[in-house]
Amino acid sequence: MKSDAPVEFCFYAAPALVINLSVRRIVWAFLGLCLCGRLVAADTDMTYQLTDGKSVTGAVISYNDNGIVFRLDVDKYSERVPWTKFSQEALKQLTTNPKIKPLAEPFIETPPPVRAKKADVKPHAVTRLDLPPKKSLFEALFSSSVGMVALLLIYAANIYAGYEIAVCRSRSILLGTGMAVVFPILGPIIFLAMPVRVEALEPSAAHTEAATQTFAVPGGAAAPVASGIHIVEGSWQSGAPAAGPAGPQVFQRGQFTFNRRFFETKFSGFFSMIRRDSEKNLVLVVKTGRQQFIVERITRIANNDMHVEVAHGPAKQEVMVAFADITEVQLNPKSA
Repeated sequence: MKSDAPVEFCFYAAPALVINLSVRRIVWAFLGLCLCGRLVAADTDMTYQLTDGKSVTGAVISYNDNGIVFRLDVDKYSERVPWTKFSQEALKQLTTNPKIKPLAEPFIETPPPVRAKKADVKPHAVTRLDLPPKKSLFEALFSSSVGMVALLLIYAANIYAGYEIAVCRSRSILLGTGMAVVFPILGPIIFLAMPVRVEALEPSAAHTEAATQTFAVPGGAAAPVASGIHIVEGSWQSGAPAAGPAGPQVFQRGQFTFNRRFFETKFSGFFSMIRRDSEKNLVLVVKTGRQQFIVERITRIANNDMHVEVAHGPAKQEVMVAFADITEVQLNPKSA
């Protein structure tokens, strides 16, 4: 009989265990339904503020990238509210739902970062150089080596200015420099304000008569030539040199200015390839400091030089002659 007791116990205890498990499941299910109902009731009571001043009260039914649809009543639903219409407080309320949080977070404005408070800067005490005592301009110049050098340079420039002003005003150079030495700055100013001194020339035979100069003509007598700069006269219309004596014509530096205009007006016939009959028997001789050229023709001419064609043995050669190097020009007959 004792051996059958466990079997009888299991036979009577098993249904009780099954009943207890079923009851527990029913209880837990009931509690879950109650909890869901409370959550639904809580969602229904949620109010969300909008940016236009209105508000929406209801439970979230549907949500996507375009917005949220709310259940306002048992059989009443709202239109889809865009995310941009929710206020910042409403968006923060919606982020409490883990499923809605990824969609609502991009529309939440992040507050500006709080700047860290700067630490108080406490300047350290530094040693400063003592300023020199205040002095007048001239006292300060005389008390330093740089100032002394500057004063000496100004004094030397003052003396040189006195010399230049004395020369410009035709005054005594000794008096001009002496005034600059004794009265710096003021002396040159006085001389500069004075008029130019012009000395009257005494009439004499040497001044009344024009100074003349003679030159030797090969195979002829000495001919007088007036000293000074002469204006070249020539005929632009005929293109031939001005009429002159039958003998050679000599043009020396100092009496004439050798430039482009001189050769174009005085020897215009030497620019053409074929010369006229009146010019075929003339030879143009150009002398420089080192050599002499017998010019057949002037091929080119510029402001500072000219190119001439000279006889070089049986052939002809073109040579460049600078106006600054010419000392004398002669126009000779071929027989001369």
